[in-house]
Amino acid sequence: MPNPGLLPSKKEWDDQRGVVENAVKRLEKQGIKASGHVLATRKATKRIVAEAQRLGCGAIVMAADPPRNRFVADLMWSQEPYRVKRRADVPVYLVTDM
Repeated sequence: MPNPGLLPSKKEWDDQRGVVENAVKRLEKQGIKASGHVLATRKATKRIVAEAQRLGCGAIVMAADPPRNRFVADLMWSQEPYRVKRRADVPVYLVTDM
């Protein structure tokens, strides 16, 4: 969640957990061992990469909007998955067609 300071409601947390749960189920149907988490932070890229390292993840899978011009994209929250991909030490798979 991009704005934890806005204090997401229980419904917003539950909605995000549902999205993650569905993604994990889809991966497991394909025979891929998966788990997922919902985080709230102001520094998403740093936190996601740190969590992946802490948990010993072999890859990160994230939903993503189509890529944009990098100069403009660096200012947009929707382009966060591409920042994670640039900084992560493990493979990052971005799903753009959901």
